[in-house]
Amino acid sequence: MPTKKQVPVSTVSSVRRNVREICKIEEEALQARSAGERFGDIVVSQSGRFWFIALHAAWFGSWILFNSHLIPKFRTFDAFPFPLLTTVVSLESIFLSLFILMSQNRSSRQADQRAHLDLQINLLAEHESTKMLELLQSLCEREGLDVARDAEVKELMSRTKPTDILRELKEGLTQSE
Repeated sequence: MPTKKQVPVSTVSSVRRNVREICKIEEEALQARSAGERFGDIVVSQSGRFWFIALHAAWFGSWILFNSHLIPKFRTFDAFPFPLLTTVVSLESIFLSLFILMSQNRSSRQADQRAHLDLQINLLAEHESTKMLELLQSLCEREGLDVARDAEVKELMSRTKPTDILRELKEGLTQSE
């Protein structure tokens, strides 16, 4: 019977710690929203649900049915081509669009903050890796190992400059267009 691979406790605890930190950051971002942003997020999240579509289909259908002279003894209040319905739907569309834009702007700001955090962590990890390569290379030199003179290792030990990489990336992307 195959045995289940055990994950080291240190990995599990660091994963849990990281998950808790991320949850804390996300919770703080949610709490930092203004009342308008909270309301907008509720409107946007609910407008994308089936009940919202069903409600509108029933509402529009009823409006058209009641105003099409199909029900006797019912006095119409918005005759064909339904100018009042058109106005109401247009206003709703405008406000719904504005709520969506507001929610997207907030999401975009949050994504930018996450990207900046990610960049900082990546640069820190790159710096740590470079330092470890320097230490390993020093140990290999001390022990007289040939790998200490490896050109690729020496190149990897040079400090990464984000501005140089960005410039190269821009040049490469411009050439591919």
